[in-house]
Amino acid sequence: MSTRVQQAPASPVGTAAAATLVLVVLVALALRPPFTAVAPLLEQIQQDLGVSNTFGGVLTTLPVVCLGVFAFVAPKLRQRFGDEKVLVGCLIVLLVGNSLRALGSIWTLLAGTVVVGAGIAVANVALPGLIKRDFPHKVPVITAVYTMCLTLGGAIAASVVVPIGGVLASAWRAPLGLLALPVLLALVISIFALRRSSGARPQPSSGGRLWRNPLAWQVTVFMGVQSAMAYVTFGWLPTMLQSRGMGAGLAGLALGIQAAVQAVGSMSVPVLCHRLRDQRLIAVVLAVLLMLGFTGILVGPTAWLWPAVVVLGLAQGASFGLALTLFGLRSPDSDTTTALSGMAQGGGYLIAAAGPLLIGLLHDMTGGWIAPLVLLLGCSTIWLIAGLLAGRPVQVPSVLDGATRR
Repeated sequence: MSTRVQQAPASPVGTAAAATLVLVVLVALALRPPFTAVAPLLEQIQQDLGVSNTFGGVLTTLPVVCLGVFAFVAPKLRQRFGDEKVLVGCLIVLLVGNSLRALGSIWTLLAGTVVVGAGIAVANVALPGLIKRDFPHKVPVITAVYTMCLTLGGAIAASVVVPIGGVLASAWRAPLGLLALPVLLALVISIFALRRSSGARPQPSSGGRLWRNPLAWQVTVFMGVQSAMAYVTFGWLPTMLQSRGMGAGLAGLALGIQAAVQAVGSMSVPVLCHRLRDQRLIAVVLAVLLMLGFTGILVGPTAWLWPAVVVLGLAQGASFGLALTLFGLRSPDSDTTTALSGMAQGGGYLIAAAGPLLIGLLHDMTGGWIAPLVLLLGCSTIWLIAGLLAGRPVQVPSVLDGATRR
């Protein structure tokens, strides 16, 4: 049973809030590069290691599976260690994972990918709870900053790894290894900033009740289908554009532009949430834009390709930002936000892992893009239905079992 939206406590001020914002920005910038940097280097990795396209598919799908599997452990880690310690720990895990991948063997590449996926999964879940705790009246605004940093970090990494490899005369090992340097910088700055933070530990809670709550499942489907379409774009957009006659270089540039435009889309979320009492109309508009973007890319006139790439980027950035914002808006306290985030991202990313695989299967079976387009339009419709349900101004019950809420 869902409850009406309740008033949140006042936001913290001063050094504690500033430290939280620094942590959110630094962690967000570090979360996407380990994923987006692989796609531009995938051909070089396959050639150097002598592995098949199947291995390439595993390498790109494995991180998404990790995001789903390890998301379920994040709420328990948060209860035991607190938000700040968990996020600093995630940066340490990312540092280790990026370093492992740079060692250059098949097994260290796979092991490093799992380690990186685990760190990102836990951070993904913990950050919305931290935002809800320290900025309860500014959830859409701070979430927009978070998603903007996510998308910018990913776009920059995708754009620079190939040139860096050329400068360093290393096809892929050095570029992947250098991803550890900004993580190390973020870790040092975060530890210094958090010396002034309170680091309050969450109350004991029970997130099991969310699994019986319809609204929690609606948010999970909303997150999962959005993520599935996003990872289809990450994995297949250059191939889609090349099939329409675009050169490989321009197709790669289009992916980078699409990722950068997502940052602009994510910034629209707080404005829209501020003007509208609920988020159902936002979901309707974004679902239409997603359909237009995929249709323009796959079957529209060639003159529509670049506008369609921009429209799709705006819609996916806003839809991702909205999905993350709903974790805070649909929960009454930070502990419930983390529990809902864990459920939605754990289940959601397991749903998302099937997206790129299904698109590839349909493309191989039919030899064209009509069947994949039908699947994507169907996903957009399911996402719209979930958005109409999850966008209502109601909240899931608290997981605190009568404990004092923050």
